[in-house]
Amino acid sequence: MTQPKASAHPMYTEAARSRHDLRKSLLQKRRDIAVNIRQQWDRQLAEKLLQCCQQQQITSLAVYWPIRGEPDLQAAYAVLSETGLQLALPLVLARQQPLQFLAWRPGDPMLADEYGIPVPAQRTQFIQPAALLIPCVGFNTGKYRLGYGGGYYDRTLEKTPRPLTIGIAYQCTQADFAADTHDIPMDIVITEA
Repeated sequence: MTQPKASAHPMYTEAARSRHDLRKSLLQKRRDIAVNIRQQWDRQLAEKLLQCCQQQQITSLAVYWPIRGEPDLQAAYAVLSETGLQLALPLVLARQQPLQFLAWRPGDPMLADEYGIPVPAQRTQFIQPAALLIPCVGFNTGKYRLGYGGGYYDRTLEKTPRPLTIGIAYQCTQADFAADTHDIPMDIVITEA
């Protein structure tokens, strides 16, 4: 009779469960934000993003399409595009691989990817942006990000040269959690506060 294998890393299992519970709690907290408050915070975040791009002299920026209650910064994307800043959106080409980035401008044709997230319809203009705008489910005081758990951004940031990383989050999603060994801190975290 075969015995079930004991977990080689019981602490990892407990840590993973703890991060799962924290992620679930933070996503609920984000969903509970009133629409008018969310819109106000999104305007504040957009203004701070525009200031950050100017201060950092960013010439190309990978942005994100807002899903699951993430801050909606599409108004800022339009302004950035009008100033000549090259925008891009992430594309998952394969699981367990770094993200790739497709050049994008507001108004470009879009298609849904396998996760249902809108991405540029064109698949020929890949770029390596100088900076990445990364939505956070949560973040801590060390600028470590809690995401959805797929690890795509962490794998992307392992590559060199590493782009400037700008985390975007609502202040209410700041949480106390320990970073995993594979986690990479953001260079900057922007909140509405």
